[in-house]
Amino acid sequence: MNSLKTTFLLGTLFGLFMLFGALLGGSNGIIFAFIFALILNGASYWFSDKIVLSMYRAKELTQEESPRLHQIVAQLAVSAGIPKPRIALVPLPVPNAFATGRNPEHAVVAVTRGLLDLLEDSEVEGVLAHEISHIKNRDTMIQCLAAALGGAIVMLAHTARWGALFGIGRSERDGNIFELLLMAVLAPIAALLIQMAISRSREFVADESAARISHKPLELAGALRKLDATAQRYPIRGNAATSHLFIVNPFRGGLSSLLSTHPPIAERIARLEKMTGF
Repeated sequence: MNSLKTTFLLGTLFGLFMLFGALLGGSNGIIFAFIFALILNGASYWFSDKIVLSMYRAKELTQEESPRLHQIVAQLAVSAGIPKPRIALVPLPVPNAFATGRNPEHAVVAVTRGLLDLLEDSEVEGVLAHEISHIKNRDTMIQCLAAALGGAIVMLAHTARWGALFGIGRSERDGNIFELLLMAVLAPIAALLIQMAISRSREFVADESAARISHKPLELAGALRKLDATAQRYPIRGNAATSHLFIVNPFRGGLSSLLSTHPPIAERIARLEKMTGF
């Protein structure tokens, strides 16, 4: 169901892009905006592992440094049917984890020092299964496409506002200037909301997939409960644009639940608690 929802939301985002482009006028401008946004986000996607690991000063862990962690990841990768991802340690006391990399062959799962200190091995396994599910489901690619479409809509909005300011880009027969300005304001907001909804739907998919891979839905539910409680007390400092990468949102304040990149923890836990027997 959530995979269908993701497809629908991506289609809606693309439809919004095409509608705004048609309203703005000029197919060449639409194509240029989309290609430019795709190049920018494509570069971030291609080097995502290096960019994010550097941002959080993560250090890759060798087999000798953490044999147990490597063993867990290797077993989960086999269950997921993907190559074993690299493992990195983030030097943060707040428990959390994320996955990044442009595809399963260039993926890395990262855990914070706080996560290893707080969770039991079975809970760590549930968390790592969630991150490996993101890799298996190619969620990085999905988020990149959503970001490219959202970026293109923002570019078109800037073009529309400047065009309206200087009276270029539309004639009277094409419609009135108020309609264009209204779309320039509303389209980026709608695009952001859709991107957030896509991110939330992928978290549900990763939770379900993790339960099937690890056979530990209750352990993952327990880990989520602990991680969320700690994140609320001790939010980390960082780039809020990376919040969708983490298993729980590590940033607090300033965003309503509507704009959250993560579903409510209580709902995620309730779903996992129903998934016994995998």
